Amino acid sequence: MSTYRQALPQLSGRIALADGGIETTLIYHEGIELPYFAAFILLDDDAGRAALIRYFASYLSIAREAGLAVVLESPTWRASRDWGRLLGYTREALAEANRQAVELLAQLRGEYATTDSPVVISGCLGPRGDGYQPDALLTAAEAEDYHAEQIATFRTTDADLVTAITMTHTGEAIGIARAAQAHGMPCVISFTVETDGRLPSGETLQEAIMTVDAETGSAPAYYMVNCAHPTHVDATLIAGQGWNERVRGLRANASTMSHAELDAAESLDVGDIEDLGARYAALREQLPQLTVLGGCCGTDARHIDAIRRHCTGRVRC
Repeated sequence: MSTYRQALPQLSGRIALADGGIETTLIYHEGIELPYFAAFILLDDDAGRAALIRYFASYLSIAREAGLAVVLESPTWRASRDWGRLLGYTREALAEANRQAVELLAQLRGEYATTDSPVVISGCLGPRGDGYQPDALLTAAEAEDYHAEQIATFRTTDADLVTAITMTHTGEAIGIARAAQAHGMPCVISFTVETDGRLPSGETLQEAIMTVDAETGSAPAYYMVNCAHPTHVDATLIAGQGWNERVRGLRANASTMSHAELDAAESLDVGDIEDLGARYAALREQLPQLTVLGGCCGTDARHIDAIRRHCTGRVRC
């Protein structure tokens, strides 16, 4: 069963890497079609599984060589009830896909993990709606009911925790935190923000974190921000008082573009890789608790290695 569910290595204060933008990497670099951005469908055949292994192995190699922990998100951002239905998956088939996603990461953990480079497996949850423009804001009760199914499946696997990626409003985040708590799973909530540092719902990051903590008894192990460039959130995080200490992870986009601009883009913007690494390092100087460092849309292993080099002081490696 799980290795770190009772003691997550990324809470130790040491840097832990995370992977990058899985969907954009597979679509733009591997030439793989992913309807609805659903990477879990690749588990259905050998070629797809091989593509997933190549993707995760690139980050595992960086972490092992650097002697750093790594947190891997299962390719299940879209493996929940509504999205599964759109893709033609029954509930049973969807549960099996979630299990197989974790099994694949567990196999890789057996190959790559070392004492200095532990591998943490996170069961990835995505939003019920669109990750950029939610068509409906869920109540906490609706979100708890919806996401409990996927969390219950992860509970039976080797997943060490669950992470809700690209959360757009507090109702869904609260429901997920409550569902994870009910199933005995550590959870992380990762909000996305617009260029003004606010959630797509209009809530500030401070409001979102403080609301979720107040409504759940501070159930999340920590918070993250993803699918936004550091320039969209750095001033907000640095200016925070108290609540920003709950933010321990960043999975930034490569591009400085807004969500609307990214939606309309016809090509992948990989941004300035070295500048991204430098911005992570600058943020860590102000926020030393920011230790879980990964990427989101447009990022790949090159970006994560640059982040690793800048944040460990080995820029010329």
